[in-house]
Amino acid sequence: MANKLLVLQSDFGLVDGAVSAMTGVALQEDPTLGVHQLTHDITPYNIFEASYRLFQTIDYWPEGTTFVSVVDPGVGSDRKSVVALTETNQYIVTPDNGTLSYIKKHIGIKAIREISEVKNRRENTEYSYTFHGRDVYAYTGAKLASRHISFEEVGPELSVDRIVELPAVETKVEDGRVLGAIDILDVRFGSLWTSITREEFYTLDPKFGDRFEVTIYHNDMLVYQNQVTYGKSFADVRLGQPILYINSLYRLGLAINQGSFAKAYNVGVGPSWIIEIKSI
Repeated sequence: MANKLLVLQSDFGLVDGAVSAMTGVALQEDPTLGVHQLTHDITPYNIFEASYRLFQTIDYWPEGTTFVSVVDPGVGSDRKSVVALTETNQYIVTPDNGTLSYIKKHIGIKAIREISEVKNRRENTEYSYTFHGRDVYAYTGAKLASRHISFEEVGPELSVDRIVELPAVETKVEDGRVLGAIDILDVRFGSLWTSITREEFYTLDPKFGDRFEVTIYHNDMLVYQNQVTYGKSFADVRLGQPILYINSLYRLGLAINQGSFAKAYNVGVGPSWIIEIKSI
């Protein structure tokens, strides 16, 4: 089922040789592999962000693609190393530390196997405990993508129901308002991407040009409150004005036309950042 495509993600950055080492290990296994990069600029140790970026990307790759995601603050501990087979027949090689949360919730996982490090670890690395991205994940991912091992040969099967999952904020749809979380940033431009789906927002029966009261809380502290226009794209409001819009993942976004909403109001992401959209 694997298709010789390998996509790498990490929080390693590109300032040293870590990513190049992972790529090299993959190409040592099979020089004909197509090795591609998702991102290596995940905020260090941010498992939630790693999970979201996989979800953001995976649907746009062919069936059979193998993803390696290494955001692993527990490297060398007793957390498991796994390969997940998604409902869309993709493979994800990663620590079982919450990275699979968004995939399980929004894509679905058919099966999951623990990586047997007896068989699927590079030789002569057993006394190094801090670079599993190279020695276990890139290596196993390359063997799987190149069809040198099957999914069954990864290791013993685990229960999908027992994988580690990050806490999620459930969107609330109430009379005249919708509440969700600020899941992630469109990093370069500072737009906020929320957990509120297009369908959930559309329970408010919005029309382009309508205004809504937008309130953002961090824990219980009020961070932002204003009336914001719902538009098709950023140009529907003047420069520097805020806008509600539906993003590329069919979720509600909040932006400033040619500005950074996140920087302007010092807004962060995660389950402690709640956004409320209310009809006026």
